[in-house]
Parts: sequence; structure tokens; C-alpha cells
Amino acid sequence: MSTPQTIRLRVSCPDRPGIVAAISGFLFARRANIVHADQHSTEERFFLRLVASLDTSDSVEAVRSEIETVAGDFSMELQLSVPNEEKRVALLVSSYAHCLLDLLWRFEQGELEGRPALVVSNHPDLRARTESHSIPYHHVPAPADGRAEAEAEMLELLKGVDLLVLARYMQILSKEFLDRVGAPAINIHHSFLPAFAGANPYRRAVERGVKIIGATAHYVTDELDAGPIIEQDVARVSHRDTVSDVQRIGRDVERVVLARAVKLHLEDRVLVDGGRTVVF
Repeated sequence: MSTPQTIRLRVSCPDRPGIVAAISGFLFARRANIVHADQHSTEERFFLRLVASLDTSDSVEAVRSEIETVAGDFSMELQLSVPNEEKRVALLVSSYAHCLLDLLWRFEQGELEGRPALVVSNHPDLRARTESHSIPYHHVPAPADGRAEAEAEMLELLKGVDLLVLARYMQILSKEFLDRVGAPAINIHHSFLPAFAGANPYRRAVERGVKIIGATAHYVTDELDAGPIIEQDVARVSHRDTVSDVQRIGRDVERVVLARAVKLHLEDRVLVDGGRTVVF
């Protein structure tokens, strides 16, 4: 007996009566069983994430094609996907190892959907530690006078990936690169944005005497550190903590926040709403 296929449906559209009825009626007519649903409404927009078990007599592609009629009736932005352990995730890193190694471990433990396909770095430092996980490591230097060439080489390496994760990759990606890479990118910023955006946030936080530090995972756009925020968290610090202490505490927050954001994205739980996100 065949195993039913799980499908994920994400919807955003102008809010009006009948949206849920139209979607649930469509799925019921195809003998699909809704196993989970989350929705959110604002004054103008409606958002939905729905998980259903699809009858084996229907193909995912057939459902995707047929549901376009419902989408058109309600002016929906609609995405239909399936869980996929073969999603190819590219990890970009510079010299800090904590986020990279945490993600590699979580993939190995099966905590994250998909698989790390390759690591790209502008430094050679983490090759041995990456290759110990049997992951290809590509060193692509990015000197100030050779950024275009570096990005061109990276684009070749990143063909066919489903997600880029900047696991403390300390380079700014150009608009041209982001337009051509063909996959969303998630960055971890070592600050609770928008406060202390830019360079040396921990030092400036200590100088200001803050009592809470944080980290922010967001989608990458061509506007520096201004992409839609996916996940954030904080940790308490005190006047006794040095810059080194705050950096150590901050690294723990960074890796957890980035891992949560990657998990949310890979499980199709994020809907972008302009400059913000709805996260189910």
C-alpha cells in the first residue's frame, strides 16, 4: 500500500470571506486530509500555512496545477511544496566556526530538513573541520579589488542550491549576485537589530552598558542588514562582563538563532510580507 504524500501550502492574499472554505473545499474534493493549519490576518492581508496528507491517487503536480484556479479567484500568492530531505543548502563562512559547526552537527542529527551541499569561504581556515564532516569546502578569496571575480566563481559553485546560509560570512554580497544566485539567503547578524547595526556591535554594546545583547537572523537583501527578520533572541549581561565575555555569550545566541531560522525556512514556515515576515 502506498504512503500518502505530505504537502505544504503557503498562502498570502487580500483578506476577504471564503478563503479558508475555498482551500479546504478544494482539498476535501481531492480526498486530502488537513493535518495542521495556521492562519493570521491583518487589516489588509490574510496568511495561511497548511499541511495536508494527499491521497495517493493524486499527484502533487496535478494538485499544484489545479489549485491555481483557487489562487486566481482570490488573488493569492500561493506556494505548494513537499518535505524534501534532499534540499541543497550552501553554507558561506569566513573564519568564525561556531555557526558553521553547529549547523553541520544539526544536519547530521537530522534536526534540519535537507543537507549541506557545500561550504564556501573567503578564508582557508575551516577546511579540515568542514571536510571532517564529508562536506566539500571551496576557498574563494574575496580581495577588495577582486570581488566581482570572486562572486562569479561563487555563482558557478552555487548552481542548483535551494538555500544560502551566511554562517558568519563577513562579506557584503552585491545586488547582482543576489539577483543571479537563484536561491534565498539567510544571514546571522551579531546584534539585536536594528540597534548596534554594522561593525563591532559587541564593543559598542559594552561601551553603552547594555544589559541585554542579542542576535538576528534575516533574509539577505541589497540593503545592508535590513532584510526581513526571521528570528531573534537575547541574553542578559552585566557590568561584570568584559568584551570577551559578551562575545562568548553572543556566539551562543548567534548559533541558536541561526539554526532556528534555517529550520523555519526549510520547513516552509516563513511568509515574507514586504519588509517583514509572518512565521508559523
